[in-house]
Amino acid sequence: MSARVESPIVSLRDVRRDYALGAERVHALQGVTLDVERGDYVAIVGPSGCGKSTLLNLIGVIDQPTSGTVAIAGRRVDAMSDREATQFRLRNIGFVFQRFYLLPILSALENVALPMAEAKVSKAVRIERAAELLRYVGLGNRERHRPSELSGGEQQRVAIARALANGPTLLLADEPTGELDARTGAEIISLFQRLNADGTTIVVVTHDEDLASASRRKVHIRDGRVVDA
Repeated sequence: MSARVESPIVSLRDVRRDYALGAERVHALQGVTLDVERGDYVAIVGPSGCGKSTLLNLIGVIDQPTSGTVAIAGRRVDAMSDREATQFRLRNIGFVFQRFYLLPILSALENVALPMAEAKVSKAVRIERAAELLRYVGLGNRERHRPSELSGGEQQRVAIARALANGPTLLLADEPTGELDARTGAEIISLFQRLNADGTTIVVVTHDEDLASASRRKVHIRDGRVVDA
C-alpha cells in the first residue's frame, strides 16, 4: 500500500487580485502559484507595494482573489460567503499584526480568552487555556495586567497567545516585529522559532531581515509576482 501524501496546508493556483483605484486598475497580484507545507515557516519578503499583504489577506481568507484558487487545509476558500469565511478563520487561522490590537479594557488573560468565547468554548476551559498560553509565551505572571501596563514586547506576546487560542491550523503574521526595538524584536523572533519547532505552521510578511532569516523558506514577491520561492 502506498503512503498517504498530505496536501499542502496552503495552496494557491494562478491567483490574481485587481483593485479599482479611481479610473485605474491596480494589478496587486499577477498569477501567483504557491504551496506551503504543514510545519513550514515561510517569510514573504519584497519591497513596499509589491503585493505581500494582499497575498497574506488571501491566505487568511480576509479577501478573495479576482481569479485563481486558494485552498487552506484542503478546503477551497476563494468563494466563501462572509459568514463561512468568518467561521473558517475563527477555527483555523491565527493572526498576529504589527499593531497588537489588544482591547485596552481587558486584562492579558481576557484578551487571550476572547477568541475562545467567540468559538463558544466554556468559560472554565477558556480561562485554563488562556493561562496556559500566557505561560507558554513567558507571561504567566502578567495575567491580570491590561495592555497599558505592558511593554510593547509583552503586548505582542499576548497577541501571539491570543492568535493561538483556538488551536489554529495556520499562524499568519504581518510585520510582527515592526513596532518593536531590536532586542525585543529578537525575543519575538525566538518565540516564532519555538512555535514552529513545536509544530505550528507559520507564514510571515516582513521587512525585518532577521525575522526573514529565521524562517525556513523565503518567498520573494516583486510587482505582484513570485520571483523566488
